[in-house]
Amino acid sequence: MQRIVILGNSGSGKSTLAREIGRRLNLPVVHLDPLFWEAGWVEPDNEAFRERVRQAVAGDTWICEGNYSRRTFDLRLPRADLVIWLDTPRLTCMKRVMLRSALNRPRADLPVGCTERLDRAFLQFLKYVWNFDRVNRPGIEAMRVTVGLQIPVIHLRSRQQISEFLAELPDVANTSMHPTLTR
Repeated sequence: MQRIVILGNSGSGKSTLAREIGRRLNLPVVHLDPLFWEAGWVEPDNEAFRERVRQAVAGDTWICEGNYSRRTFDLRLPRADLVIWLDTPRLTCMKRVMLRSALNRPRADLPVGCTERLDRAFLQFLKYVWNFDRVNRPGIEAMRVTVGLQIPVIHLRSRQQISEFLAELPDVANTSMHPTLTR
């Protein structure tokens, strides 16, 4: 596994899983939200976003988390060797999104100049999260099948399954790269 795409609802744990896989396998992590959003939650020109993604996944190894299927699957999936779908229950996603928004802590997956706040846009975002599996996921999955049918897919539905998946990975971050010195 050298190039992994992680998909799922907001609050499903994509960023957290990407960071942990990246740490264990010593692979760079690409968060798509900071590449997409510009300061103040302004959407970029589509080609500018695609160019940022193209550069971010140009390397030989990466973990890329985020959906943006219609805009980026043609750039990411042909190079990916694994897709992970996080099938986190929507109530869990809602709780996580509300908690992280209320705490408003700095996050690596949050775009520069974009702060989470409880406003009308946030309420629309909660509607997106609540309806994700019914409204958005089918289109994302259809694009995945169209662009990357040949790529293996793993569905992780619980913390237990995520823990089991991670336990099967080598933890190169904790493996000593230096030979033991002997006298």
